[in-house]
Amino acid sequence: MTSAAKVECDEQRRLFLGLRLPEDAVDVVAAWQAGLERGRVVPRDNLHFTLAFLGRQPRSRLDEVFDALRRRCAETTPPVFGLERYRETRSVGMLVFTQDVGAERLALRLQEDLLGRAERDSWLPHVTVLRFRERPRLRPALPELEPFVTSEAAAYLSVLRPTGAEYVVLESVRLGGK
Repeated sequence: MTSAAKVECDEQRRLFLGLRLPEDAVDVVAAWQAGLERGRVVPRDNLHFTLAFLGRQPRSRLDEVFDALRRRCAETTPPVFGLERYRETRSVGMLVFTQDVGAERLALRLQEDLLGRAERDSWLPHVTVLRFRERPRLRPALPELEPFVTSEAAAYLSVLRPTGAEYVVLESVRLGGK
């Protein structure tokens, strides 16, 4: 039998790091999502740019994750994103944004710091807006979203529920060391 103390110390958490969208951008995207015809809309509180998906991590690693996020965000200027297009994969619909060199560097360095390597050679700035089992092949008009600056990153806990994932902000950090 495992002791309660050991279970508490070894508890695994599903973590990822992301850039938070400003509220006015979230408002525009959420209103636009209401017009999507099929699929399961991602809740407004879950809209973000994923920087690094860390997967299941022990609770004891949280401080390391927060330290890396703080350090890398301090050296990153707040990025500007402009909307480019809508794209679907096998399971999600996403809004794809213009590349920002600083945000890409932040994503790749966080992946190297916390995963030991970058997942890919480049980072795709996107916000997942829709999930589905069967690809709907939508071609929606894009939301009227002006370019925006995001100045905050976060470490998120992903809690899987029967209704979908719930994202909880564990640590929020301003970009640019301010």
